[in-house]
Amino acid sequence: MNPELNWQAALQAALPKLDSGGRVSFAPGDLAGHAHDEGVPLISTPSAVVFAHSEAEILATLAVAREFGVAVTAWGAGTSLEGGVLPAPGGISLDLGALDGISELDPVGFTVRVGPGVRRVALNRRLRPHGLFFPVDPGADATLGGMAATNASGTTTVRYGGMRENVMALRVALMDGRVLNLGSLARKSSSGYALKQLLIGSEGTLGVITSLTLRLHPLPPATVSAQLAFPDVAAAVSASVVLRGLGLTPERLEFVDADTVAAVNRHRARHDPELPTLWVELAGRDTADAEAGLTLLREVAADTGGQVVGEARTPEAQSDLWAARHGVYDALRAAWPGHATRIGDICVPLSALAETVALMTQTLSEHALTAPLVGHIGDGNLHLLMHAPPEDAGAWARIDHALHTIALHALSVGGTCTGEHGVGLRKRVYMREEHGEALDVMRDVKALFDPQNLLNPGKVVGEID
Repeated sequence: MNPELNWQAALQAALPKLDSGGRVSFAPGDLAGHAHDEGVPLISTPSAVVFAHSEAEILATLAVAREFGVAVTAWGAGTSLEGGVLPAPGGISLDLGALDGISELDPVGFTVRVGPGVRRVALNRRLRPHGLFFPVDPGADATLGGMAATNASGTTTVRYGGMRENVMALRVALMDGRVLNLGSLARKSSSGYALKQLLIGSEGTLGVITSLTLRLHPLPPATVSAQLAFPDVAAAVSASVVLRGLGLTPERLEFVDADTVAAVNRHRARHDPELPTLWVELAGRDTADAEAGLTLLREVAADTGGQVVGEARTPEAQSDLWAARHGVYDALRAAWPGHATRIGDICVPLSALAETVALMTQTLSEHALTAPLVGHIGDGNLHLLMHAPPEDAGAWARIDHALHTIALHALSVGGTCTGEHGVGLRKRVYMREEHGEALDVMRDVKALFDPQNLLNPGKVVGEID
């Protein structure tokens, strides 16, 4: 270490200051823009932001951090919901948004290589003329690097899986300066430890993703969508389970409760039945195959007390049908202006769906709370959209207690405290309950990869403050 340099000066020497054409910013606006995410009401301001444009610049940043013992937190789009991208106070926020190159598209092998800053919507726009798409859809227009870091999933997981199933290979920079190539273009392998899978979902605590090779899928030849309304939540849950039991694998299978439909109706001037509702998208080899699936779907609805209230076959009609589901978050924010929100995120086995939904409803009633229930119900992932005025300490205490009860229930039935949002800061409290002694092994792995504890410290496996 050069005693004449502090770390800020060393960083500027390695990556010249932004206003002189470089990459490092100490500007208050840039620091503030990297001090919070979308889901946690906390502010944690870095001392510097590095806007990396290459793997070499990532490595240079890590080298300075390693020399001076400065924490580094990777940043994608800032759409995390559990505090996963909040920088350590006084540390470096490593913004990867400029690493947005798309290359090595292989329409035969169904793969593409992308930088960690590529947004999923932009990627699919590029892929569509080739008849291909990348299926993982977390809702937000997140970066692919951030999605891999949290093992993101979403509406299409029921059919295609999450990021672990759709990332073929990673290139990862470690804190000690090494760069690992993990995975391959092969569809299967029995070679070595599954380090790629370890890095996916590690939330930037083990390394920094510098590129990803993704598994692509052909656009379905034919799709149909349907909207089903049910007299109560239990009937809707039952229908979703029956669908899966009959061997139907929808492209999407989504649920919202009656309050949510009402909120969307008001926000978008729609007139959908204000009942618990499923949205289903089915694909087929051709139109007849897709229609056969729709016929079976109608039978399931009738047998479980529901009714089909909308069908769509063209892309335009399907977009309109799904607009009610995709508009949920904005509608709920508009329904309670001035309220802050917190989204619960559990995932349970399909066999435990009905009892879990009942437990959620009972818990809300006991705590005098209203919280619309939505879910990627095809894979057991349920969300409560909690809300209250930011200054209402009593309401937030009840919300915390309710979400705690629900998370513990999810663990008790063999589920998980987070289906897709990640652990970040807030879900650390459940890691021991969910993983037992495996948490100690995870901490050993963290120490092996990052012995100085500089990569996104305090997250995922960090000790509870």
